[in-house]
Amino acid sequence: MSSKFVTRPDKLIFNNLVWDTVRKIPHGQVATYGQIAGLIQPPGGVKEQTYKAFGARWVGSAMASCPEDVPWHRVINAQGKISLRSTSGAGIQRELLESEGVNFDERGRINLKQYQWDGIESKPPNEKR
Repeated sequence: MSSKFVTRPDKLIFNNLVWDTVRKIPHGQVATYGQIAGLIQPPGGVKEQTYKAFGARWVGSAMASCPEDVPWHRVINAQGKISLRSTSGAGIQRELLESEGVNFDERGRINLKQYQWDGIESKPPNEKR
């Protein structure tokens, strides 16, 4: 008999991995919850298939409790939209993104081809990759 519930990874360790990854998203770019999950190795004890199914949700949970220095507003859903937790939070997120030069279309979507982070950590110009 299979359980409907999946054991989550160690919350503190996983959340810190998520937050460290989100801190790398450059100004004026965005990443999706699933993209962030994909940049993090499946946590120990979690099967790869399970992680693929639940990783984005776990990232969302981590983002709901992130520290102030994490640019939470740069994480959006796979449709290029702000995931609504509250209408006031969505408004703030949109304002923050627009202040960084990110544009929304008439349906409230961000063009991921234009604004999605490539997952490569930016280096200062005087450093080699």
